[in-house]
Amino acid sequence: MDVVVLGASGTIGKAIVQEALKRKHEVTAAVRNPETFTLEHERLHITTVDVLDAASVAAAVRGHEEVISAYGPAVGQEKDLITAAKAIVGGMQEAGLNRLLVVGGAGSLKTETGELLMDTEKFPAEIRPLAEAHAEAYEIYKNTELDYTYASPAAEVQSGRRTGQFRIGLDRLVFDENGESMISVQDFAVAMIDELEEGNFSRTRFTVAY
Repeated sequence: MDVVVLGASGTIGKAIVQEALKRKHEVTAAVRNPETFTLEHERLHITTVDVLDAASVAAAVRGHEEVISAYGPAVGQEKDLITAAKAIVGGMQEAGLNRLLVVGGAGSLKTETGELLMDTEKFPAEIRPLAEAHAEAYEIYKNTELDYTYASPAAEVQSGRRTGQFRIGLDRLVFDENGESMISVQDFAVAMIDELEEGNFSRTRFTVAY
C-alpha cells in the first residue's frame, strides 16, 4: 500500500513508519520539520505538513491510498488535537481520500466497572486534559463520512519488544492476568499496520494490550 503517516516524528509515529516499511509498504512521513527526520529507506519519502491546517494536510496526503495519524500535541497544547482532527478530516476530503487510521487515547475506554478510565480515581490529573481532547477528537472522526479506524492503546504504553502477540478489544480496556493494561510501542505499531492491511475495524475503534 501507499500510506502517508502524519506525526511520523513522534515515538509511536516513527514505530508505525518502521513497521510499515518492514512489511514492504510505500511510506511517506509527513512531519513539521523534515530536516530533523533521520530515518532513511528506499521506500520512505518525507514531506512537510502542518496538521493544524486543512490545506497543508490536503497537500501532504493527496495521491496516497491511506492515511495514518499519529499526531500528538505538546504539553499544554492539548486542544490542538481537536484542531488537528478537524484539519485532517477537511484535508482528506479536499484531497479525495477516505481511509484514515488514528492513534487515539486510552482515557475514553471503559474499565471493568463500566467507568471511563479518565474518570477513575487513579487516573493522573496532569494528563486529564489530553484524555479529554482525545475523546473530543474521536467524536469528530465518528461524525464524518470517512472510513476511519480509531486505535486506542492500552492504559500504559512504553518502548519494548516487538512480539506480534497481543489481545484485541473494542471499547473496554484489555487487562492481563495481573490486572495490568499495557502494550509496547512496537507492538502497538504492529496492530496499526495489521489494521491497515486487514481493515477489520472500519468506522469503529479497537484497543490492544497484552
